[in-house]
Amino acid sequence: MAATQKDPVLVTLQLSGGNDYLNTVIPFNEPLYRDNRPAVGIADDQILHIDKDYGFHPAMAPLKKVWDQGKLAILHGTGYANSPRSHFRSMDIWHTCEPDKVGTEGWLGRVAREFDPKKENVVTTVSFGPCLFRALAVPGVPVACVAGPLDKYGFLPAIQEKQERMNVLSRFARMYSPVAGSSVMEYLGTTGLDGLKGADILKVAPQRYASTVKYPNTPIARKLQGIAQVHLADLGTRIFYCDHGPFDTHAGQNPAHGALWSAVCEGLEAFMADLREHDHADNVTILLFSEFGRRVHDNGSGTDHGAAGPAFVLGDHVKGGHYGEYPSLKAEKLVQGDLNPSMDFRGIYSTILERWLRLDPKPIVGGRFDQPAFLN
Repeated sequence: MAATQKDPVLVTLQLSGGNDYLNTVIPFNEPLYRDNRPAVGIADDQILHIDKDYGFHPAMAPLKKVWDQGKLAILHGTGYANSPRSHFRSMDIWHTCEPDKVGTEGWLGRVAREFDPKKENVVTTVSFGPCLFRALAVPGVPVACVAGPLDKYGFLPAIQEKQERMNVLSRFARMYSPVAGSSVMEYLGTTGLDGLKGADILKVAPQRYASTVKYPNTPIARKLQGIAQVHLADLGTRIFYCDHGPFDTHAGQNPAHGALWSAVCEGLEAFMADLREHDHADNVTILLFSEFGRRVHDNGSGTDHGAAGPAFVLGDHVKGGHYGEYPSLKAEKLVQGDLNPSMDFRGIYSTILERWLRLDPKPIVGGRFDQPAFLN
C-alpha cells in the first residue's frame, strides 16, 4: 500500500570522505583550536557564532538559519570505538551497524523490509547517486537507484518496449551465469523486474512537478531536487538517500571544505523551501553524517583521517540544540591524535527509528543504545 503524504519520511545525506569536525562546528573559545590549526583554522571574524562557545564555518549560513529556527540538532562526538580510519571500512560500519565484522545487510534496507515486507511498492526506497549504497542493500529488498537526471531515468531507457528490455536482461543473465552460478539469473531477474517497475513509476514524478524555487546548479542540489520531485509526487517513498563529496581534505582544505559545505547548505535550503511551498515539509526529517572526522592538528595544508565527527538532524519535528559533549582537544584525551568518539552512531539511528519511523531499533541496529532526544 502506498504511503500517504503524512507518513514519516527520512532523507539521508552522506558527506562522503570524512568531514572535518573542528572546522564545521568550531570551538572558537578553546585556545587549543588555534594551537592545532595554524594552516587551516577559520579566522575569528568569519566564524558564524551559534552561541557563546561554538560557531559554524562561514559557508554554512543557510544551516545557521535552521539552527536559529530551533530545527537543527548537532550530535557531538559521533562514531564508534577503535576507528580504523579507513573510508571503506568506516563507511561500511555506518551502513551496516556492524563494527566488529563485515555486515551483509544495510540498516535502511532493513527499514525498507519492515515497511514493505511483500514488496508492494518498489519505490519505498529511492537513492540518488552513482551506485547502490550499502546502507540500502538487503537481498530481496528493491531500491530505485537514480544516477542522473530524473527525467532521463529508466531501466535500459534506450529500449522503449518492456518485453524487449526483459529479453536483454535475460540474455545478460545467461551470459554471466556460467561464471557466477545460477543464482545470478535469479538475482538479475528479480532486480531487473523491480528496476523496470521502479523506473516506470518514477517517470511520473517530473511530470507532476512544478515549483517556483530555483535550485543551485550543483550536483547535490540536483539530487535534492530529484528527491523533492519524488516526494511531491506522493509515490509512497519513505526512504531517500544521496551523497556529496569528497570531504577528504588532506590538502587544499581551504577553500575546498567551504565550497563543499556551501553546496550542501544551499541545496538543503532550496530543498526545504520547495517542500514548504507544497506543504510537504512537515513529514520529512533529514540526517547528515560522515564516516569519520579528521585529525586535530592540521598537516600544513589540510587534515588527515580522524575519528569522532559531528552528525546533524534537521526538520520540523527536530528539537534543535547540542546533543552530547564536544570531545576534548587536550592531548591526553585524544586517541592517536584524534577526537575521541563520545556518542555511538547507532544511538542516533535508534532515535530516528523509534521516535520518527516508529520501528523497534534493536533488530535494525543490533542492540540497545542511548538515544539522544532530538525528536519531538
